[in-house]
Amino acid sequence: MKKISCSTYDIHINNWDAVNEYIAKGDYSSIIIIVDENTSEHCLPSIAGLLHQKFDIIEIDSGEINKDLDTCKGIWETLIDFGADRHSLCINLGGGVIGDMGGFVASTFMRGMDFIQLPTTLLSQVDASVGGKLGVDFNAYKNLIGIIKNPGAVFIFTDFLETLPEEQVRSGFAEVIKHGLIKDADAYYRDADINDFSDMDWEQLVYDSVMIKKSVTDEDPEERGLRKILNFGHTLGHAIESHNLDTATHLFHGEAIAIGMVMEAHLSFQKGKIKESEVNHIKDSIINIYGHHTDRIPDTDTLISLMSKDKKNKGGVIMFSLLEKIGIGNFNQEVSIEDIELSIGFWNA
Repeated sequence: MKKISCSTYDIHINNWDAVNEYIAKGDYSSIIIIVDENTSEHCLPSIAGLLHQKFDIIEIDSGEINKDLDTCKGIWETLIDFGADRHSLCINLGGGVIGDMGGFVASTFMRGMDFIQLPTTLLSQVDASVGGKLGVDFNAYKNLIGIIKNPGAVFIFTDFLETLPEEQVRSGFAEVIKHGLIKDADAYYRDADINDFSDMDWEQLVYDSVMIKKSVTDEDPEERGLRKILNFGHTLGHAIESHNLDTATHLFHGEAIAIGMVMEAHLSFQKGKIKESEVNHIKDSIINIYGHHTDRIPDTDTLISLMSKDKKNKGGVIMFSLLEKIGIGNFNQEVSIEDIELSIGFWNA
């Protein structure tokens, strides 16, 4: 069991007793657990058998395609039907979609009810569990509507990772790699060679990755500056993910971000920040883990259009978070369309 103390809340790793201790202190009028069909089957029984209090369940359809205001509307209506109030507790039991959307719903219902996060995927455990970013997609733009609000607490149980298909674990691992690239070179070179996830010390890996992200969000909780480095790989990656959302062979979030990291590492190389050997190492490592998807990349004009609504932009200028060197990220970086085209070509080659 491990515990990480953030500015206003704690992250507990593999401590079941901590969940009931937290709830008992809250004196809540009611408890609502938000799940999808996957966490309802694989994770909810573990929680239900341990909670001392009664609770109601709201089940939504899984997937990024359902992370929208229509789903939020359905959750708000169900909360009303359940008689939830500002003194209720919302427990978000799921991956990043449920964590982002459930936290957003709870924070806006009756101007705010308490919520806690129980992330069940590797992606949500190492990324969404820290920093309080909440929100939903809108008109095919990722996370366009949202707020920053910390949960009351986060409870991570690495046993839940055993319920995931391997492609979901690989998806989450992209954020582990990203944390090393922007903040800890030793962690990057240690993790970049991993492609067998069958015998991992997940508790230690999750702890180490969360600590990297915590060190950034503690310094810049409102994303005014340094925290923007966490968006490395996400400007192009989110655009690629959005382009593939409605396709039969959509990319997992981590797969799209992995491609984005290669492209944005190449942008860093073009700016003279990292060596050619380093960008090649990043590309080779990503391909070794995720494969070489070139058929999922739209044309430059489509990518530019999708990136035009990125939250990092300023005054209509697309802003990137790139690498100063391996292990150090930078932010507010402008690049040309020609540079973007070269980075796309580098991935496709």
